[in-house]
Amino acid sequence: MNKQQDQLEALNEMRDLMKRSSRFLSLSGISGIAAGVFALLGAIAAWLFLRGDLQAYFSPDEWQYGQHGAPGESLLGFPKYYSFFIAVALLVLSCSLLAGWYFSRRKAKKQGIPFWDATAWRVLVNLSIPLATGGFFCLVLLYYGITGLVAPSMLIFYGLALLNAGKYTLEDIRYLGISEIILGLISTLFISYGLLFWALGFGALHIIYGTVMYFKYER
Repeated sequence: MNKQQDQLEALNEMRDLMKRSSRFLSLSGISGIAAGVFALLGAIAAWLFLRGDLQAYFSPDEWQYGQHGAPGESLLGFPKYYSFFIAVALLVLSCSLLAGWYFSRRKAKKQGIPFWDATAWRVLVNLSIPLATGGFFCLVLLYYGITGLVAPSMLIFYGLALLNAGKYTLEDIRYLGISEIILGLISTLFISYGLLFWALGFGALHIIYGTVMYFKYER
């Protein structure tokens, strides 16, 4: 009986070692919650900045079809909008990355596993390629004045990035990616509410995901 138990424990240890060597398991649920909070704060800042212009800015009859002249005209004509949006997005991204680094590093230290290894590098590469592609695509949309599709595109490309990176980390990341893609596709039908969908995708979904991850793996 003891021999069988020892063999089962040895098999479990081997399975855990193989899982750790092939997947990045240090992602913290708290970092997901923090990213969601930062995104909601960014959405609130954008809403306060636009306020009276919000409906006109995202109106289906105005901006998203690039009806304001030659390419780049709307980008040059409304620098305060674009510069503010880009600054908020970069600030939210920077704060989220710092929170992810801090809390995930702390989780790895508690578990006694390395934070940065070959699997972490694979996650970063597979996450970065769709994100960089989506970022360039959104800049093209801004250049042509198609602002109504920026928020849906951000959600879709972010979801694709999570789906792509999910092969090398926790399976839950893939579910979050699928949720972001679905929400992004739905938001293409309601482009006057891009800021709301942006807040739902990057804010609410992150908080829900982070909370589930925390109670599932860290409690």
